[in-house]
Amino acid sequence: MIKVEWLYWLIGLVFVVMAVQMARDASNPKRWTSAAFWGLLGLTFPYGTGVVEGGASWSLPAEPLGVAVLGLIVLAGFNFIGKGVPVTTTQEQREVSAARLGNKLFIPAVTIPIVAIICASFLDESGLFETGKATLIGLGLGCIVALIVGMLVTGERKVSVPIHSGRSMLEAMGSALLLPQLLSVLGSIFAVAGVGTQVGNIVNDVLPDNSKYFAVIAYCVGMFLFTVIMGNAFAAFPVMTAAIGWPVLIQQMHGNEAGVLAIGMLAGFAGTLCTPMAANFNIVPASLLELKDQYGPIKAQLPTALALLVCNIVIMAVFAV
Repeated sequence: MIKVEWLYWLIGLVFVVMAVQMARDASNPKRWTSAAFWGLLGLTFPYGTGVVEGGASWSLPAEPLGVAVLGLIVLAGFNFIGKGVPVTTTQEQREVSAARLGNKLFIPAVTIPIVAIICASFLDESGLFETGKATLIGLGLGCIVALIVGMLVTGERKVSVPIHSGRSMLEAMGSALLLPQLLSVLGSIFAVAGVGTQVGNIVNDVLPDNSKYFAVIAYCVGMFLFTVIMGNAFAAFPVMTAAIGWPVLIQQMHGNEAGVLAIGMLAGFAGTLCTPMAANFNIVPASLLELKDQYGPIKAQLPTALALLVCNIVIMAVFAV
């Protein structure tokens, strides 16, 4: 049986290999601290397995993971992460290669979802994969297959070439790569701390009694605003759902559970388009594309986000509650 933990180990190994490359890259003025950051992150993947899945007789202590997280925070917070000068082809060489390959360049990208769909649709109950993890494992296998397909399409024979290219992108994204995971955890912490309950109490004091439309607006706009503040709809979801979505729209007003929660999440996704906290969506692309205005993507997406928010409010009010 293929376990999802094996995928996490592979991700950790990739980080460690790239950390070794960074340590050897003299063009990076912060190569040692950069290597320490990504190497430390990579080592947490296999170590975390021992903490979570270890038996009573050999479980690894969780405290070193906490120390590792603090170390990552210090390295990123004090700007100890740098990037080197990537060794790559010239602009002219890339243009010639792109013209030669044409639409074949899209084949590796399409390979990833195809493999993931096949695994999720046809191999979920085959016994080959860990129960309930076929989609996630399929996504990882899709990335591996796409790497092989990409090398075949481009005619590349050295595995080190895509690894170096991946390292360059990793250095360009920096610690912002970890923001979605950290913000999702923040949402869980807020839920456990009772933030959703307190927000619900405030909303119940302000909202008119049995006003479906005001409740729908409060839920959707709340999801939108909390996502803008927290940078992740998955972080805002447990807070606003505990405050309004579940107790008011579903239990009190007997709304459709799937409809209310799904549309509420879409309202949060509209907020994702408007927040610099969603760095991997809005700030990193501006950096990779070398845009003059780092907030350019947000400014361009704002009208669409507001239109989506209004549409979600109308759809929920008419069809879900």
